[in-house]
Amino acid sequence: MGKAVLSLPHAALSSNLLLAALPEELREEMRPHLEYVYMPLGMSVYESGGKQSYVYFPTDCIVSLLYVLADGASAEIAVVGREGLVGISLFMGGETTPSRAVVQSAGYGFRIRAAQLKKHFAQSLELHQLLLRYTQALITQMTQTAVCNRHHSVDQQLCRWLLLSLDRLASSEVAMTQELIANMLGVRREGVTEAAGKLQAAKLIDYSRGHIHVRDRKGLEERVCECYAVVKTEYDRLLPKALARSAA
Repeated sequence: MGKAVLSLPHAALSSNLLLAALPEELREEMRPHLEYVYMPLGMSVYESGGKQSYVYFPTDCIVSLLYVLADGASAEIAVVGREGLVGISLFMGGETTPSRAVVQSAGYGFRIRAAQLKKHFAQSLELHQLLLRYTQALITQMTQTAVCNRHHSVDQQLCRWLLLSLDRLASSEVAMTQELIANMLGVRREGVTEAAGKLQAAKLIDYSRGHIHVRDRKGLEERVCECYAVVKTEYDRLLPKALARSAA
């Protein structure tokens, strides 16, 4: 789980958009139970079928939700960043999930013990409704990812992945090797190399030593398939207050 627990006053709860969307009184009620932790690259937030002790609210890191096959192969089914949380099964009644969650881009986040979040979830209508709306948006992302991986080119999938990652980061740079991207998308590394080369040739990105710098976001949006817009529209529709806070 998260390593060093840091002093809470050094991090604003509003860095996570779900926490920012809560009424101030409720945020203050939750504050004593929230821990601010560093989430390093590759950290396993939870494993398939394993016990989940915490719910995580990322602030400037990205967590990939992966489905792992029996032979060890995996594919990303969703990404979570400052707009959301990791661990929906804990308040949806499932307790465990067949997916695993791994930190894709290192950073920080808040965590709260499962029992404590369940208590707030049961007692607060505002939190209850917000987390259910977020869950619906996350399910839309999972569904659209499955459609995209089946019907669209690796170029389009890479554009979608980059745009979703940028939406969850404060910078225009994503730290990720082509091999890891290939594992996330469930495609061959050669396919990602070719797709990244096309985007670089078009001066949309710069790629070097595991770092992707997006030079032209608008250009990516023009190349991406419809799946990105479907996911973004659903998040905007279901979480308008949280997303509005991010623009403030």
